[in-house]
Amino acid sequence: MSDTAVSVVIAYHSGHGHTTKLAEAVRDGAAGVSGTDAVLISVDALTDDEWARLDAADAIIFGSPTYMGTASPAFHTFAHDTSGRWYRQAWTNKIAAGFTTSGGKSGDKLHTLQYFTVLAAQHGMHWVNLDLLPGQQDSELNRLGGWLGVMAQSPAGQGPEAMAKSDLLTGTHLGQRVAEHAHLLRRARQAA
Repeated sequence: MSDTAVSVVIAYHSGHGHTTKLAEAVRDGAAGVSGTDAVLISVDALTDDEWARLDAADAIIFGSPTYMGTASPAFHTFAHDTSGRWYRQAWTNKIAAGFTTSGGKSGDKLHTLQYFTVLAAQHGMHWVNLDLLPGQQDSELNRLGGWLGVMAQSPAGQGPEAMAKSDLLTGTHLGQRVAEHAHLLRRARQAA
């Protein structure tokens, strides 16, 4: 990672590979912004180096499948493990955003995104929403009509390769938007 690059970390859990595929799209969008270092970190078993990378990041994008109306148990464990950082407010003023996927078109994904926003707020982070109007066709960006973050549908019983291209492109859009906001915030801090 360059000392001058804006760092975007995608902290995610994936149960069957669908969320990984979406996380990769988000990373690609962030990495496409000049001067941005974007990395994926699976929250299943974080190393000390990965925790340090999260602590040093300018932006953290949370991702998880929606299970039983909320983020996955592995993501909840990660959130719990951030409590020491919460106590120190170590992530205050970082950029945050989120994405989720489930088998149903609704699948209670909104609740997962709300969970991410509360987690970010507790950490004192700045939430970046999805600035897209709902798509009118399944082929358009934001086809599921989310506002807080990316909602993707993973067809039940099908692998990650069956995910809608428009959902992945919506993820790429969010990654780019987060990286751009992280650059704006850095410039504002440098100017202050």
